[in-house]
Amino acid sequence: MLASLNARAALLSLVIFFGFLLAWHIGVQGTKAVAPMDPEYARLMGVTATQGKSAMPGPLDVGAQIWKHLNEPFYDRGPNDKGIGIQLAYSLGRVLLGYFLAVMVALPLGFLIGMSPLMSRAFDPFIQVMKPISPLAWMPLALYTIKDSSISAIFVIFICSVWPMLINTAFGVSAVRKEWLNVARTLEVPPIRKAFTIILPAAAPTIVTGMRISIGIAWLVIVAAEMLVGGTGIGYFVWNEWNNLSITNVIVAILVIGLIGMVLDQALAAVGRMLTYPE
Repeated sequence: MLASLNARAALLSLVIFFGFLLAWHIGVQGTKAVAPMDPEYARLMGVTATQGKSAMPGPLDVGAQIWKHLNEPFYDRGPNDKGIGIQLAYSLGRVLLGYFLAVMVALPLGFLIGMSPLMSRAFDPFIQVMKPISPLAWMPLALYTIKDSSISAIFVIFICSVWPMLINTAFGVSAVRKEWLNVARTLEVPPIRKAFTIILPAAAPTIVTGMRISIGIAWLVIVAAEMLVGGTGIGYFVWNEWNNLSITNVIVAILVIGLIGMVLDQALAAVGRMLTYPE
């Protein structure tokens, strides 16, 4: 039954995908310019001024550009001309470093808050104030104090990834069944052993859910931060290609950003499924 449902869902996804490509192709064909293009704009777009080229590239144009990037993803021809593979590597490195730092802070602190009603009440006002602050609001302060764009981006990833993990960890720990804790107390289980053998396994699915939310936020933040500070990264690649009027490359980068985000999310979803058990 489940296999049949998955097969039908995959088939429907393919139908939607090809339907979208067809609508995109028809829409682009219908908006082709009839009048000659501005010569300078045509030169930048790589067409002749009399071609009547649509400003929006079609799926065939994007597919050809993707193939071109796949053939040479790691070229380096100077500061403003690097392959998309290099740009992705910079972004992923910053995301993983900032995310790892957030894990190191959020999980122990979340355990402390979840196990102590006093600490929960003490930290709650600070969490509620810091949680809704936009990631980009931190960037000017980070740049002013740290004075390094890459480290500032890592700091912004850290500060924005902490809160979902912290809140979910505290909630998961505080929601552990009282009867399990009572049994541990009756058996005089030491606190450290109780934390690792009872509380952590019971709270693990909720903790991983918070980590999954945080990795999505981290990936969103790095793209926006790199568009602001420039230098390297997939966000900078998007902004640089827009400045070069290469809309095809902008669309390619958007697709790559979405795919990498999906891979990161599904990796943590798989971890969550492994840690979830029937009661």
